[in-house]
Amino acid sequence: MSEQAPAIAGIAALAVDCSDPPGLARWWSRLLGGRVEVDRDGDATLHAPGGLAIDFLRVPEAKSVKNRLHLDLRSTDLAEATEQALALGATRADDIYDKGGWQVLRDPEGNEFCLLRPRR
Repeated sequence: MSEQAPAIAGIAALAVDCSDPPGLARWWSRLLGGRVEVDRDGDATLHAPGGLAIDFLRVPEAKSVKNRLHLDLRSTDLAEATEQALALGATRADDIYDKGGWQVLRDPEGNEFCLLRPRR
């Protein structure tokens, strides 16, 4: 529990603004695994392995700038993970970073995420 804000109990979910919540949640489910739940309003939650909930919320505007917050995904093999993500519809974001330490990609709605090398 936080000493500065004791009424804050923790992080409930990571929220992602998008135009197609069920579609993007299903895409991320193919990438990460987990179960997608769609609510009556058409928003979706991915219950990802490890207990992370990712909420996909419909917004009218398109993504326009680089994300300030993004997911870093650990891989068992960076090259293979990159190819698998690309095969699912991710695109390279070499305009963000292309120095080889990790791979920056974009999901189908343009949200950046990073694939990290395996831990040593």
